[in-house]
Amino acid sequence: MIRLGSLAGYPFEGPRLLGGWTPPTSAAVYAILFKPEPETKPEKYAVTYVDHADDLTAARLPFLHPRAQCWIQRAGSRWKVYIATYEVPGGLRSHREQIAQELCAIYRPRCNQQQYDRAWKDQWIGEYHTPNTTGPLTTGRDPGDPSGGRAPHSPEA
Repeated sequence: MIRLGSLAGYPFEGPRLLGGWTPPTSAAVYAILFKPEPETKPEKYAVTYVDHADDLTAARLPFLHPRAQCWIQRAGSRWKVYIATYEVPGGLRSHREQIAQELCAIYRPRCNQQQYDRAWKDQWIGEYHTPNTTGPLTTGRDPGDPSGGRAPHSPEA
């Protein structure tokens, strides 16, 4: 098992070598992985593609998938490409889509043609003012910078 995602992550089955893997007839989110430094860090994987399928047997896996050549090129060989799958318990297609988009925003996999951004803008959630009950949002707009580029908050005297 490997955990992918933010915080504790989602429990993906695998990674398994994609060559020789037989896809099950189930709906799942899947991640295509490779080892960027197999000699020095054999336990470390990099995410190169993320998607979901209503039926994994219809996703044209392992190597008939339209993006398979990108995976092979990134890994260096078809025998260095791995897959991890997550069957969302009770999840619908919309849940799988959301998880796949979240993983794309986190890992920015190079073989995905569609990319997603984790940042937010004021017009998406709006500004607000409430008297004496809450303060403004303290979350930064840039997910890589917890302070959001702002100076640390100092209490008023």
